[in-house]
Amino acid sequence: MKFEDVLAEVNGFGKFQIRTVLLTVIPRISLPLHFLLNNFIAAIPPHHCDISSLDDGGIFRNLSQAERLVVSIPVQEDGTKSSCQMFTEPQYHLLLNSSNITELQTVPCQDGWVYDNSTFKSTLASDWDLVCDNRRANKVAATIFFMGVMVGAAVFGYLSDRFGRKSMLLVSYIVSAVFGIASAFSFNYTMFAVMRFFTGFGISGICFITLALWVEWMDIKHRAAVSVFASLDWSFGMALLSLMAYSVRDWRYLTVIANTPLFLAIATWWWVPESARWLISNGKIQKAHFYLRKCAQVNGREQFMAVLKPEVLSNVILVENDKRKYSYLDLFKTPRMRKVALLTSTVWFGVACTYYGIGLNVTGFGVNIYLTQFIFGASEVPAKLFVFFSLDKIGRRLIQAGSLFMTGLCIFCNMFIPSDLGIFRTAVAALGKMFSEGAFTTLYPYTTELYPTVLRQNGLGFCNVAAQIGISVAPLIMVLEEVWGHLPGEDQSPHLKKNPRCERSVITTEVLIC
Repeated sequence: MKFEDVLAEVNGFGKFQIRTVLLTVIPRISLPLHFLLNNFIAAIPPHHCDISSLDDGGIFRNLSQAERLVVSIPVQEDGTKSSCQMFTEPQYHLLLNSSNITELQTVPCQDGWVYDNSTFKSTLASDWDLVCDNRRANKVAATIFFMGVMVGAAVFGYLSDRFGRKSMLLVSYIVSAVFGIASAFSFNYTMFAVMRFFTGFGISGICFITLALWVEWMDIKHRAAVSVFASLDWSFGMALLSLMAYSVRDWRYLTVIANTPLFLAIATWWWVPESARWLISNGKIQKAHFYLRKCAQVNGREQFMAVLKPEVLSNVILVENDKRKYSYLDLFKTPRMRKVALLTSTVWFGVACTYYGIGLNVTGFGVNIYLTQFIFGASEVPAKLFVFFSLDKIGRRLIQAGSLFMTGLCIFCNMFIPSDLGIFRTAVAALGKMFSEGAFTTLYPYTTELYPTVLRQNGLGFCNVAAQIGISVAPLIMVLEEVWGHLPGEDQSPHLKKNPRCERSVITTEVLIC
């Protein structure tokens, strides 16, 4: 008897499976909250140099704040105030004539910066002055988090095979919650980066272990459908993040709130079942029988388990098992497997990089960042529904290729749409986000079917590493605007191309502060 036959007898898609999915959806809501948290906590508010050192005790003190800025802060070509430069001394003549300022001496900000807190009460940038020469640290913070996710994928993949899905799921809950909360209490950027790395490390376990539980408790017929519909938790989390960020403008409080689903998940972990498939494969027959009996009771199939004794269960054949132990090296031993491994990993890299390249750039599409985040989340729903209804009719390959092509086309078009056409930029970006989500939704079932059973987990693990590299690279692509404004995939004003020290305001993409 095969395990699939046992699962069919206790109902491979009943109340027990639905309950398991719902219990694991709770922590999965925290995934987009953490993956996209950097959009808000690392936002750069409008700012200018602190000019208090220019107070000479005379005329300067009698000026209004607006007049002080005129005589202290140089104006860029587009008419906006510089965010990184100041005059060496007050230029009072500019109050009468500001037409010729090219010969005036400027220096970098000497005493820090003053930030506009009208949109954000505090961010990483305003708390630790991650602006001007230090602005890259905002992008690096996201990359460090995703590096933690990449390392966690490898570690938790091994540990969950070694010690079980359920126990490692609890470890990932605790690690994510502890380091997630600790990051909110960081007293400097280095501590924050370390805490975010380990938060990503724990979050990775939640991502992959919950998927393993779905697959191992679900019959083959319903796996694709459940994966698509259950993935709506990501879209819901994205929309929820925009509402949370709009309501909570302090990055520390927002980080704490993003961790709240994890504490609920810890409280409900007791009801999450261990994988009976894993228990049988590791010789834990009594425990496997216990969980299968629970499944049968919830699904109304108690009679079958009355017949299936532990002694009989010990002879169940696991299709995934094989006497030979396979490793990642087996992916490259034959020409066919090398081709599959290299091509699928390349696709995973491309899909992940474009998806997060759009998702982590909510400031670049012409409307309020909270609304952009909400639109991005809502745009994924039709993509998931389309994939669900067309996957078997159109085919995996055509949907994968078509959605990737349309994603690239949308990104390419948005490079050349002027920033003053904000509505059009947002619409094209939302279309790109929708197509990229379609590519992501198709990717998992398509990939699992390309690998043979005995190499499937190794193949998926290899592809996940490629995807995490793509995700880690995505935030750094925005730094390419210093080379050429169009490279990150968003329109830049001419002066931004000339001056790499210019910074885009997160309040409105029509205004650039340099």
